[in-house]
Amino acid sequence: MTETVRDTQAEIIDGLRQLLKKPVPLEATTNIVRDLQLDSLAVMDFIMSLEDRFEIVIPLDRVAEVETLGDLARVVDQLRGRN
Repeated sequence: MTETVRDTQAEIIDGLRQLLKKPVPLEATTNIVRDLQLDSLAVMDFIMSLEDRFEIVIPLDRVAEVETLGDLARVVDQLRGRN
């Protein structure tokens, strides 16, 4: 994992901590749906908040390929042109 992906992942984790109601360990291998128990509406709300935070648009086909926080950080970095 590159330094930029780690930085992006840290920002994503920071945003998730604000969204989640309970403390949960968050790392690159955390599965967004299974481990965080987010429903599809919560996932889409979080994706929209990331789009605002990083000033990008994450196409739905890219969202579909994301399972873990590490996957999400890589997609965000690619869309930002950093990877």
